[in-house]
Amino acid sequence: MKVGFVSLGCSKNLVDSEKMMGMLVSGQHELVSDPAQAEAIIINTCGFINSAKEEAIATIFKMAEYKKDKCKRLIVVGCLAQRYKETLEEEIPEIDAVISIREYPHLHEILKELLDEHDLVSYDKCERKVSSRPWTAYLKIAEGCSNRCTYCAIPLIRGDNVSFPMEDLVKEAKQLAQRGVKELVLIAQDTTKYGLDRYGKLSLLELLKQLHEIEGFHWIRILYMYPDEIEDELIEGMARLPKVLPYFDIPMQHANNRMLKAMNRRGTKEEVLRLCEKIRNTFENPTLRTTFIVGFPSETHDDFNELMDFVNDVHWDRMGAFPYSPEEDTPAFDMEQDVSEEEKQRRLEQLMLRQEEISLQNQQKMIGQVIEVLVEDQEGLSGLYRGRGKSSAPDEVDGIVIFKSDRFIPYGSFVKVRVTEAFPHDLKGVEVC
Repeated sequence: MKVGFVSLGCSKNLVDSEKMMGMLVSGQHELVSDPAQAEAIIINTCGFINSAKEEAIATIFKMAEYKKDKCKRLIVVGCLAQRYKETLEEEIPEIDAVISIREYPHLHEILKELLDEHDLVSYDKCERKVSSRPWTAYLKIAEGCSNRCTYCAIPLIRGDNVSFPMEDLVKEAKQLAQRGVKELVLIAQDTTKYGLDRYGKLSLLELLKQLHEIEGFHWIRILYMYPDEIEDELIEGMARLPKVLPYFDIPMQHANNRMLKAMNRRGTKEEVLRLCEKIRNTFENPTLRTTFIVGFPSETHDDFNELMDFVNDVHWDRMGAFPYSPEEDTPAFDMEQDVSEEEKQRRLEQLMLRQEEISLQNQQKMIGQVIEVLVEDQEGLSGLYRGRGKSSAPDEVDGIVIFKSDRFIPYGSFVKVRVTEAFPHDLKGVEVC
């Protein structure tokens, strides 16, 4: 059958989608990008926060419109399907099947019955069909989360942290390298916890050592590092692995210790300050990235001001933030929601404005430096190339580098660029030989 696929949400969900698409291809199904041509449409949903749920529901109704024509099956999978399976089945009759995450071990059997009689490779055995740019791919090293932050529904949806076998991850990474992937991005809900459940100890460094030996990779990047698990051994070990970028994505969520405790986040502001100092003393030009939540229940003006001071003290290279969104069935949902939506937005704007000033200061220090850039695109009118440096993760999470070159450069190449201009998020420059 001709199958259309819509993947919503985070990069971890994208990896799931790529495995499903690989499964479909193994059964001789044809993937189509135009839903009007699809005989079946699969939507991999996100259900993390309200805006993600709203996007998922809107996408379901949009795709349901195609059932009037060629589409015979509308199938919903993913986080929303896991969390609201019965509700979706009852309230949206256009859906032919809602498949929860817990059913993924039997996904090949379910899809075989829904689509046609072609045999499919099982979900845990199929080779992914990478849908991102061919030189970059994600490697999901674990499923679920055991941290139990009071605002987060991920453990309810995905279950406890389960690390994947190291030998399986190395095998998958080798397949990606053989297909031309040059930047490997490690992801999980908590990458730093990798191996604790399976091997009885934190094993991220050992995994990195094995991945580092694979030919073809030029950059290895790690996302979602829980601060209290970034031990000295991991930092010092990363410094001995040149392919592993000193890119530290450390979701803090807050800086006030009382708020961190209310969120059930381990560690303190003071410990993170020492961690950041250790990283900057170990690497020449590390990238420190974080995310924060504003407007969490009981956050006072003083708490928020402490967060602002913390941002000033650390001078994060990259920072994201979002207003607190109450998630049902989480402990924080039952807390008094005493910060208005208007105040959340005010604090968010104030925080992001300050970070923009800090980002500009950090970026201006790059002027005159020569940096390595992964080339990803070229502007049609100006002819300027666009790419990312070591300090920028894929999928527009961070800024880009725009540069001039007098020669043709294939996408996926690494070049040297001298920075000539700096903006809060992006850099401009010219290629140097």
